[in-house]
Formats: sequence, C-alpha cells, structure tokens
Amino acid sequence: MRASLPDTSPPEISLVIPVYNEEGNLPVLAEEIAAAMAGVARSWEVLFVDDGSVDASLEIIRSLAEDSPHVRFISLAGNHGQSAAFAAGFREAGGEIIITMDADLQNDPADIPAMLAIYGTGGVTMVAGWRANRKDALAKRMASKIGNAIRNALSRETIKDTGCSLKVMRRDMLLRLPVFNGMHRFFPTLLRLEGAVVAEVKVNHRPRRSGVSKYGIWDRARKTVLDLLAVRWLQSRHITYSIKERKT
Repeated sequence: MRASLPDTSPPEISLVIPVYNEEGNLPVLAEEIAAAMAGVARSWEVLFVDDGSVDASLEIIRSLAEDSPHVRFISLAGNHGQSAAFAAGFREAGGEIIITMDADLQNDPADIPAMLAIYGTGGVTMVAGWRANRKDALAKRMASKIGNAIRNALSRETIKDTGCSLKVMRRDMLLRLPVFNGMHRFFPTLLRLEGAVVAEVKVNHRPRRSGVSKYGIWDRARKTVLDLLAVRWLQSRHITYSIKERKT
C-alpha cells in the first residue's frame, strides 16, 4: 500500500501569538490550544511570533514546532512590540481566519470554539473577547476601565474591552490595515473602517501564572492618547467608494 502524502494545503485558521519572555507559560498554552481546537472541524495552525525574547522562549517554541505539525514560528530580530509581532504574524499566517491571543495564559483557549461559532453568522467578520471578570490587580483594572472609556469616546466606539487580545478576525481585512505601534489596541475600530461587522462575547480571564506584565500603566496611557489622535484622524480621512460600472 502506498503511503499517503502529507496534506500541504493551507490551514483554515491561524492562531497568531506574540511571545516575549514567556518561557514558563508556553508548554501549558500549547497543550490548552490543542485541547480547545480538537473539537473544531476546521484545519488550524499555531504561529508563534517570538519578539526578541531573552529567556528560553524561542528554544521552547522550536521544540513545540518539532513535536507538532500544527505549530510554526517566526523569530523577529529584536524586540519590536506587540503590534509589530501581530503584523508580522498576519503576513506569515496561512489561514484566512485569524485568532489572536496573548501568550501569558490569561486568555483561555477554551473560549475559542464558542467565538468561532459566532464568526460568520449574520455577517459577523470579527469576534472580540470581553473580559467581564478581570483577574488583574485593582490599579490595572481601573486604568483599563478609564482608558477604555476615553478610547471609546474619542473614537466614537462602543467596544466593552479594547484591551482583550482574544479576537477572531478576517486575514484579508487585517492585511489592509495601516501598521503602527499601538495598532493592536484599535482592531475593532480599524476593521470597521474596512467594513467589518463586530460582535462581542464574554470570555474567561485568568491570573498570570508565570512571568511579568510587559508594560506600565501610565506609560501605556501616554502612548494610547497619541495613538487615539492618529486613529481619530484616520476615521475622519477614511475613503470609501463603490464601482458603478466597469469594462473587463
């Protein structure tokens, strides 16, 4: 009997996960993703994007990729930030459905099947996670709440939790977005400019098990204000058009 050739067709779903110094979380995360995706009737891959980690994260990712046909990775030459890691991952991903999440185990992969069930229904092209029961410290929760309110007011949005990384999105829309530092905090707003229909769903949120948070509250707030001004400008200058007639 002839051996069947390996399936080389691109996956339908790509989980794009930036990684910066998360060595203690990666093995557990990979196991949880495999368990969550086992019940999904679509082909999938995990694309880890190492963002210049200085711990053993890259070595662990290499090992995970060797052990599983579902795992791929790219490693950036230096630490460029979460937005750059996402942008690089979107371009390298094979799937037309993109799932984003953090590598710190605070996002729960078990939420993914329910989010995928909403994606595509009623024209929904983006499903955004909403951490209704945050497990962060009080100061961080309050800062996020205030920042979210300001962000929504200035960008004329209604998103309940812009900071949740767990999202399901269309890759072709993501590839049309302008790339800038802080881009990942405005995915719903930017994708709506591209015609996305956004749905929100409550997701689980867990305390960090290992490692440390990669940003300070007030440093992030200062940068977000500048990003908001840029996004508001993009909204005011965005061009939409439709073609009435063409000759082919």
